[in-house]
Order: sequence, then C-alpha cells, then structure tokens
Amino acid sequence: MDLSVTPQQAGFVASVRSSLQEAGEAPDARAWYRALYADDVPVGFVMLSDNIRPGNPELLGPYYLWRLLIDKEHQRKGYGTRALDLCVAYVRTRPNAEALLTSVVQSPGSPLPFYLKYGFVSTGAIVDDELVLRLPL
Repeated sequence: MDLSVTPQQAGFVASVRSSLQEAGEAPDARAWYRALYADDVPVGFVMLSDNIRPGNPELLGPYYLWRLLIDKEHQRKGYGTRALDLCVAYVRTRPNAEALLTSVVQSPGSPLPFYLKYGFVSTGAIVDDELVLRLPL
C-alpha cells in the first residue's frame, strides 16, 4: 500500500489502495492483481482484467492491463518491462488470449511512449478520455 509514483505521474496511475477499491467495486472486471518484488523489496503493483466475459460494453477485454505502478524509488530499472513480460506470459496461458489491451491518458509525461516501445499499438479508440492500446499476442 505504500508504493507511490512521483507527483507528476499521479494523474496517470491510481494508487494501490484505489486500485484495490476499484477491483472490489467492479467484480465483472475479474481483477487479477499482484505485488511486484525485487528479491524481498516491493517495487510495484500490477492489475489485469482477466478473461472478461463478452457482452459487457463498459469493460475492455477479455484481457486488459488495468494498472501498472512502479514505485518512484524503483523506476528506470527495468521493473515495468519485466512486469509486462510476466503479464504477457500469464495472459498467453489464458483462453482466447489474442491481445492485451490497456489505455493511457494522452498528455505530457504520459506512459504512452513506454507502451509503444514495448509493442502496443493505438487502436484509435478513446474510452473515458484515454487512448486504447492493443498488444497482439
């Protein structure tokens, strides 16, 4: 719960506490979340929507990277990329896993370049003022 991003990044990623609250309020989103550790040190948090059932237009899926937070003290050390590697490996084991979706706010300081460098591509869709990205699996 003590993980946090820089003040400049706070508009782009919600806290762990808020993420867990969102997950509890949206059971249809089928939240799958994990703490990220480097040895015994917590460095981040990730949350996916895991195999969302079709027919719910408010939810992106079936697989959606809902949250990726790397603590401000542990950024730029490769943990975000490694977390995505692990998420992609997990999603590839799931039924009907053709792509992983995510969304980003488009403004200065956004994590958009990070996701594009990883291989996500823009779908052109905007949901809740965020650009939807797709990583083909």
